[in-house]
Amino acid sequence: MLLYLFITSFTFLLFLKLLLSLKPLPPWANDVRLLSHVFWKELVNLSLLQKTLLKSLCITRFYSVVSLKTMALTSNTNVQKNEDGTGLMSILDLPELALDCILERLSPAGLRSMACVCTSMRERCTSDHLWEKHMKRKWGRVIDPAAYREWQWHLATRKDFWSCKLNNRKGFMKLISMFSPFSWIKSKINADSKQNSPLPVDSIMFWYLILENGRFWFPAQVYNRENGHVGFMLSCYDADLCYDPGTDTFLARYAPHGRRAIAIETNVPWERLRAPPVDTSPYALHVSDCLNDLCPGDHIEIQWRRNKEFPYGWWYGIVGHLESCDGNEYKCRCHSSDTILLDFHQYCLSSRWRQTTIDRKDHREEGNEADGFYGGIRRLYNNEEISRWKQLWPNEILE
Repeated sequence: MLLYLFITSFTFLLFLKLLLSLKPLPPWANDVRLLSHVFWKELVNLSLLQKTLLKSLCITRFYSVVSLKTMALTSNTNVQKNEDGTGLMSILDLPELALDCILERLSPAGLRSMACVCTSMRERCTSDHLWEKHMKRKWGRVIDPAAYREWQWHLATRKDFWSCKLNNRKGFMKLISMFSPFSWIKSKINADSKQNSPLPVDSIMFWYLILENGRFWFPAQVYNRENGHVGFMLSCYDADLCYDPGTDTFLARYAPHGRRAIAIETNVPWERLRAPPVDTSPYALHVSDCLNDLCPGDHIEIQWRRNKEFPYGWWYGIVGHLESCDGNEYKCRCHSSDTILLDFHQYCLSSRWRQTTIDRKDHREEGNEADGFYGGIRRLYNNEEISRWKQLWPNEILE
């Protein structure tokens, strides 16, 4: 018993000695213990937050998948409803008249954009009846049947060229698909080829775009050719024109005058252009059908050329009174005379170009190498034509 007590007391005293020999803790020990407690508390909270976020993400993903499936089912249902005519409407579900009215109000750029939507809209937006209006609005004042014949001849001679050019990209993509191991590439190319089939070269839309891009020369007439050269004032000559989309002007190429080379004029504005009023070659005599009706004061255009190797140009003039007439409208008998006097008021009275006379009954080409040759006459009935000539009147009287 005493031995047990001794052993227990000795052990207690030894433990007490060791405990008293330990150094006291530094002042920040309590803070560390507190920090450790806070750290573990925050770590536990972070773990809980992470679990909560994971759960919410899983729930969100689940509902997103469900929503997508629901949308897909809804869209399929809408498609089925649209096919049955009982669901939501698209623009293709509109009545034909309403859809045509919408398309007719679109600009050329709008029609081109709508043509890329789908195959059905492409067929509608490239139809001739829609582009005919735009063709007349922009090109009607410079395009005539002669230009259309030139376009048809151009297509006939270069049909293979246009077909090859339009199908070049399509053929290249098909060539790639032949060596492609991926079936989805081939199916994509086939789908695109159906939707992006080449535009028919004989369509009005194709002709409009060719003109708009300046890739076609067409015949027309130019007022005051060669930038208003004094030798061509108040005249209108035939030329081949090509549109310049960058400047909204034209390039004019005139027929050669005898040994003179082809003259080319740039930056010709719209105001100086017109479609030929009569279908007569610039080297042919126009058959005059208005001679019996011409009276003093009538506005006319007459063919004139310097010599027989030159092409005709149309020159503006006015029917005047004969020398035997005093100009009194109540006593004037000029309209019953076989001689018609033509006045060109842009020239001074002393100029040899001021006046000329023609035979009313038997008019042919008249003139000589010195004064030039006068050809056919056309009377101007349209006030717009007369007004245009007056707008081109020179600032000074010519000699």
